[in-house]
Amino acid sequence: MRRPRVSRLPALLVPLIALAACTPQQDPDNSAASPVIRIPAAERQAAPDLGGTTLDGGRIRLSDYRGKVVVLNVWAAYCGPCRAEAPELSQAQRHLATKGLQVLGVDTDAERSQGRAFASDHHLAYPSLYDPGSRQLVHRTPPKYLGQALPYTLFIDRNGKIAAQGLVGLTEADVRTITRPLLAEKADGTR
Repeated sequence: MRRPRVSRLPALLVPLIALAACTPQQDPDNSAASPVIRIPAAERQAAPDLGGTTLDGGRIRLSDYRGKVVVLNVWAAYCGPCRAEAPELSQAQRHLATKGLQVLGVDTDAERSQGRAFASDHHLAYPSLYDPGSRQLVHRTPPKYLGQALPYTLFIDRNGKIAAQGLVGLTEADVRTITRPLLAEKADGTR
């Protein structure tokens, strides 16, 4: 008896769709089509106070880092650009921590084990909040600051306000460039 032939095309498309989902999108409201949107100090909004457990089971809150410049990076293990960006962010954390910078990841994977493996494989030098499916991000972050694809990054000033948004994978040099003026600001937003 002959078995019916099953098409494998849908099974082959799943990885391609997953990769396409993490490709950077341009912000249609950004006429310069820049992958980084800077927000003037007078227009900054409070960052959502995300909190919960880290990938290793510790407790963390974004507000724990008030007084520091926070690079809040949203990622998932399946995302190719996230894998390329992770070592760059670890380098930024190592080199800029003494200047007042803190990288904080937000793992959006469905399974904590996926995020743990990613963190271990990439030797992340910063903690990552576990937020499966971006539930906290979606419910607490103003929609205009939610990235449409992974990775995306929010740069939070020393006062806990969103100062910039990165819409693509970043390098350490990008982080240095974006955070240089933020690190020069005092907690009240002055220089």
